[in-house]
Amino acid sequence: MNPTEPMQYQYQKTVAVDLGPRSYDVHVGPGLLPTLGQAIVAMDGVTSAAVVTDSNVGPLYGQGAVDAVTAAGIPATLIDFPAGEANKTLATLSRVMDALFALTPAVDRSTVVVALGGGVAGDLAGLVAALALRGMRFYQCPTSLLADVDASVGGKTAVDHQAGKNLIGAFHQPAGVMIDVETLKTLPRCELIGGLAECVKHGVIRDASLLDYIEANAAGIIECRPDVMTELIARNVAIKAAVVAADEREAGERAHLNFGHTIGHAIEVLAGYGELSHGQAVSLGMVAANHIAVARGLLDSPDAEQIEHLLGKLELPTRRPGLDADEIWRIMQHDKKTLGGRVRFVLPTGLGSAAIFDDCPPEAIAEVIYYLGNA
Repeated sequence: MNPTEPMQYQYQKTVAVDLGPRSYDVHVGPGLLPTLGQAIVAMDGVTSAAVVTDSNVGPLYGQGAVDAVTAAGIPATLIDFPAGEANKTLATLSRVMDALFALTPAVDRSTVVVALGGGVAGDLAGLVAALALRGMRFYQCPTSLLADVDASVGGKTAVDHQAGKNLIGAFHQPAGVMIDVETLKTLPRCELIGGLAECVKHGVIRDASLLDYIEANAAGIIECRPDVMTELIARNVAIKAAVVAADEREAGERAHLNFGHTIGHAIEVLAGYGELSHGQAVSLGMVAANHIAVARGLLDSPDAEQIEHLLGKLELPTRRPGLDADEIWRIMQHDKKTLGGRVRFVLPTGLGSAAIFDDCPPEAIAEVIYYLGNA
């Protein structure tokens, strides 16, 4: 098939991210990656492309992405970096920048950076695009469920620092997003499971019916059925897109997307990057936030139990013995969501709603860490 020709799929869905002049579409469905060249050609004035991916995704989809773009008449080059959260660093960013600026012919603002891979590839390639030449266009092609439903939409780009996760970054919206659900079939099961934590998160803070969908279709989700995954991802992207459109720079409502992340990020840092997946850490963070919300009378115990049961059904952790509450509190002080020395928590106020609180004392954290380790 000619990659410049339109392709139609039974399960394809498109979700618009409405940001005025920075608006873009998210295309979701099976078999989309071969049409990447068509999407790049549709971007005005693109003369070359750099496909940035990691050492896991590159051998699977890197050459196919390059071939799709090249066949559409746009010269493309593959740039890869070592896979894993441990490599989401300034050193790796510099390495990718070196490769980008070594390309022949030289890159300029008519070059598009294509982020191909999971959240690490998307975050790092997006930051490369945000910084190189003071801003280049980039296109997201996520290949993990976590990146599909969260990292690929919204324009957050970053690398980690030893003081905390995603502390060095910028807001830089993609020109578009293409989610080929077929790529999830090569995703390790543990990473697929980890991405489901973000799906549960969206249901808790915005759409309780999404929790019912996940519960009812758990088997199809684990099997990566194209129709089930297209619907699941499109519904999650729609939630993320609506929140981002209302609050692009995280001044208010967008912070609700941090549900489960405040303690979750601290647990992830304390465990050591790569020892606990982001999704696993967020699952624990949601359990912790729900426990705090129940204690404050914001969330009914049966609702908290329902969420915890669903996380367990999805093979996500709900307990973590051996956590140090003092260390968790110390790490949270460096979280980018902390304002004026006050740690901000997103707590559910019922299934499908949430609010931000900045008055959770260290004693409450100590109690919830005890709960995670002993309940």
